[in-house]
Amino acid sequence: MTKTLFITGASSGIGAATARAAVSAGWNVSLMARSADKLDALTAELGDRAIAVPGDATELAALEDAIRQTVERFGALDAAFANAGTGLDTPGTEAGDPEEWRKLVDLNVMGVLYTARAALPELRKTRGHLVLTGSAAGRKHIKGSIYSASKWFVHGYAGNMSEEMRDWGGRCTLISPGMVDTPFFDEAKPDKLKPEDVAGAVMFALQQDPRAEVREVHVMPTR
Repeated sequence: MTKTLFITGASSGIGAATARAAVSAGWNVSLMARSADKLDALTAELGDRAIAVPGDATELAALEDAIRQTVERFGALDAAFANAGTGLDTPGTEAGDPEEWRKLVDLNVMGVLYTARAALPELRKTRGHLVLTGSAAGRKHIKGSIYSASKWFVHGYAGNMSEEMRDWGGRCTLISPGMVDTPFFDEAKPDKLKPEDVAGAVMFALQQDPRAEVREVHVMPTR
């Protein structure tokens, strides 16, 4: 039976690369992002195995509706990838912008929680898999970094969800990449990881035998 993966932040970068990798591996994908035009182009590329469910990952109702549409189209949900995230234009506490902090927390923390909240009832039915995008920045202290602190939350939450989901046969995986050459950065990073590298890590975790839970995949560029 064909499995189904729901992805937030799916219109570009890691999300789009994971959608392509999943479809190539025989999965259905449901793709959420705010950029409806980019989602439409991606689903047209991927064909009948993909649907676009445009929406904002900081809104629980939008996520619940996206999960409902996913299950209506494909019959079940086997995995959810809470991938949407953002950084800060102005780093630091004294120099930083509190409004920008709020947007970061809404997406990097609340967006992850909302994605899990919306997906878990369906994942429980399939003994499914929750995947979260963390960061190398969430594994170490970085001087004054609020972004890094938000990813520390994701790392802690992923471990906690692994302990919770194992009670009913589910799995949770944290994907922890170093610097990736994506639109997240204003300037290209051609010598760093590519989105396809991270997508490969996601698919590695998803395709393990159900008896095995890969709790974290930490991927770093060689340079």
